[in-house]
Amino acid sequence: MVAVEARLREIASVEPHALATVEAGGKRLRPLLVLVAGLGSNAHVALSRAAAAVELIHSATLVPDSGLAAAPRRRARQPVFAPAGPPAATATGDLLFSSAFAELARNGVLAQLRALSDASAALARGELMQRADAWRADVTLERYLQRCELKTARLFAAACELGALVGGGPPLGPFGRAVGLAFQLLDDVLDITGPAERTGKRRGTDLLDGTVTLPLILARQSSAELSALDLRTITAPADADRICDAIEATGAGERARRRALDLVATAKRELPPQCPPLQRQALELMADGLVDRFA
Repeated sequence: MVAVEARLREIASVEPHALATVEAGGKRLRPLLVLVAGLGSNAHVALSRAAAAVELIHSATLVPDSGLAAAPRRRARQPVFAPAGPPAATATGDLLFSSAFAELARNGVLAQLRALSDASAALARGELMQRADAWRADVTLERYLQRCELKTARLFAAACELGALVGGGPPLGPFGRAVGLAFQLLDDVLDITGPAERTGKRRGTDLLDGTVTLPLILARQSSAELSALDLRTITAPADADRICDAIEATGAGERARRRALDLVATAKRELPPQCPPLQRQALELMADGLVDRFA
């Protein structure tokens, strides 16, 4: 991870906004998955490139999304692009995105580029789906899960696929997919439960953005008030807090959390039998650590 961090800063140093975005840090779950999926490999440079590429894609998606939507502060810091406005945010995202593929291309393996490009296309489709579904009352559980698959799980799966491709190990994409879905579900639960000091963003940010998530979908099934709610009427933080309280009162948050825990268990079962013991242990610890982070 030290090598990956150094490489991220080197790549992003060509432009101040890009560098500030990378230096803002984050959980770095996706590059860590690449490294663990490639555990035992001697191709350290190739593995670091793949890990950096995955994180650059993730960073690229966050920058324009937050900049264009005027999202609240993330990780308790003002977005680095805020003073420059949406055009700079879009350009910064484009730079990080293209840099990811330039970095991975240095490994010279078509299968690696295909894995990342497929995940990137899926991510874009998921983002478009989320925008199309904004403020809609008829978003189904199936459509929500499809969106999570595209927008989050596919990049987690690609991280595991890349590590396995570089390291020559067993296929780990299904594990990454299940972990990615669990991550998104738990993140959506945390948006309802808060608090802001812990999440780095205002409670109910998804509601204020019109984003329909699993806790709201489940809560609407057992609450006539929430079922009839027009999300466009949620315009202030106080409104979002009140709706978050109503969602929690239905038990929907806990039901969503249990579904995420089931996905973590599924992820562990998806680990192939030929997975080396040390690698299996590390991947299982990552899956369990994901749950602990949201506990």
